[in-house]
Amino acid sequence: MKGYMYILLCSDGSYYTGSTKYLENRSEEHHNGEGANHTKKHLPVKLIYYEEYSRIDEAFHREKQIQGWSRKKKEALIEGNINLLPALAIAYRDLEK
Repeated sequence: MKGYMYILLCSDGSYYTGSTKYLENRSEEHHNGEGANHTKKHLPVKLIYYEEYSRIDEAFHREKQIQGWSRKKKEALIEGNINLLPALAIAYRDLEK
């Protein structure tokens, strides 16, 4: 069964990353305040990015990967600036040396 990884923009400007089998239904749940605690507290939310996978476990894996990314790296992905992703993967602690 297909799976989706998605990113929502919350009213406070934060991003929420999730995964689901049913993108339209899950987006509607978030919009109605029936989603995750973070999105309930920061309504309204807007679906701004998603990726489709052939299996839900692949979407879940991608969700967890992106949740660990910096805001700038997430924004590069959302904006389609894929060429910036490798440079944004450098850990900040490595730049201080």
